[in-house]
Amino acid sequence: MRMTRRPSELSYAVVRAATEALCEGLAVEDYGAQSMPDCSPVKWHLAHTTWFFESFVLATRAGYRPFHPRYQYLFNSYYEAVGERWTRAERGLLTRPTVAEVMAYRAHVDAEMRALQAAEVPADVIELGLHHEQQHQELLITDLKHLFGLNPLDPVYRASAAAATGDEGATRPLEWVGFDEAIREIGDGGERADRGGGGGRFAFDNERPRHRALVPAFALATRLVTAGEYAAFIADGGYRRPELWLSDGWATVQREGWTAPLYWRLDDKPKDGDGDGDDGGTRSLFTLSGRRALVAAEPVCHVSLYEADAYARWAGARLPTEFEWETAARDLPVAGSFADAGRFHPAPARGDGLVQMFGECWQWTQSAYAPYPGYRPLAGALGEYNGKFMCNQLVLRGASCATPRSHARATYRNFFPADARWQFSGIRLARDA
Repeated sequence: MRMTRRPSELSYAVVRAATEALCEGLAVEDYGAQSMPDCSPVKWHLAHTTWFFESFVLATRAGYRPFHPRYQYLFNSYYEAVGERWTRAERGLLTRPTVAEVMAYRAHVDAEMRALQAAEVPADVIELGLHHEQQHQELLITDLKHLFGLNPLDPVYRASAAAATGDEGATRPLEWVGFDEAIREIGDGGERADRGGGGGRFAFDNERPRHRALVPAFALATRLVTAGEYAAFIADGGYRRPELWLSDGWATVQREGWTAPLYWRLDDKPKDGDGDGDDGGTRSLFTLSGRRALVAAEPVCHVSLYEADAYARWAGARLPTEFEWETAARDLPVAGSFADAGRFHPAPARGDGLVQMFGECWQWTQSAYAPYPGYRPLAGALGEYNGKFMCNQLVLRGASCATPRSHARATYRNFFPADARWQFSGIRLARDA
């Protein structure tokens, strides 16, 4: 499958500058640390996104000399066709190149990209690279939050990011919007769209081809599950009731000792002293503006598929399929809290009808990440971008407060394993009509 050759809606200079703007205020010590194998250091994100343009655009030109002969090895992520690479879990060991050298690498590649003549520009690949960099902008934020969240000092990334804004208010009642059974058009068809539906001028190959699917009648909750509602699940013994959990989920809860979403903490001693964290005390939440009290009206965030599914069962509902979610979102404006606002924390529900469909939190679905009928990956090494991960992953829809606004669309298919919690992932309920 090929992407249509059109000028990108994204500006190369703007996207590259946005990545570096996310690093403003960081100390040099913040760039190189790696908190777990699934996370990467800030420095690695800066270098890898640069490696993408060097490897897939500049290196295709006759006579181009790589900035450094070993960077292809150090900053390749998972492209087997490109060659060997440094171990993912050991990216934090790369004290060299220095931050200054990585920034020099970015400047070199940017200068080479600016020098390209229009006839030399592989527009499809550059557009893919820009959306790839936007993905890494979100990963940079989520990985940095995980790193800071492990620090007993509760470091502040941006003082205004998730400070109490006074907008928490009362929790909006949870209502339902029904949809009739119908054969729906699912996926991106390549057309221009300014709302939620067609994916605009760009879509990843895993969003195509558009195809028809029978979607039985269903109802979707008008907003995301709140932190206050999830606290009630915990208080009702949610993490101690195996009947609510998928088998793998219950095994994970026992093995990892989960008693609450990631970044929640019980600050006061539990009343009965059993330490299970669901019977009293004051809960606090680590955010990118530091630690603060939990706000009941905000969406619960940083939960796994296992936790989302257990909560849905406890609430007498279920998680939506990705086709149900797309059916509901297709004609909605792409509006919400995005990375552009610099808040980096989900906001409470506001407005009528279906809200929080975009921004705030990625929303778990019960759908396995699998190819659409007729799917074909891109040719060459770029075919490894999406297709080879279509196993043991679940689809999330929407976008989060760390997603760039121009990166969100109704057809977007995010995917993670069921136990992933460090992304801004939340819960939207569904039920049979």
